[in-house]
Amino acid sequence: MSESEKIEIENITSPGRVTRVDKAKYLAMETAYLSVLPKAAPGITSAEAKQRLLPLLPQDLFPGGAKAGWWLKAAQLNLEAKGRVVRQDTKPLRFHLA
Repeated sequence: MSESEKIEIENITSPGRVTRVDKAKYLAMETAYLSVLPKAAPGITSAEAKQRLLPLLPQDLFPGGAKAGWWLKAAQLNLEAKGRVVRQDTKPLRFHLA
């Protein structure tokens, strides 16, 4: 069995640190996440984003939405680190496109 193709992602809370993750799962989540985020404040919460993107995820990668929460957080932190997503200083946290 061959190892799946990997991609390096960043974490805004750990600058300079990269993590290697499954490329297909990450890109599927990133695409879905970016498609549901609004373009401006006030943005949406992670729970709202997850609810909106679950139907967009490929079932072969995320059967029944399995592990979607972890992958959503990974995409959100990576996209924040790259300046493509903005975190609003609210409770609960809200996010929108940069």
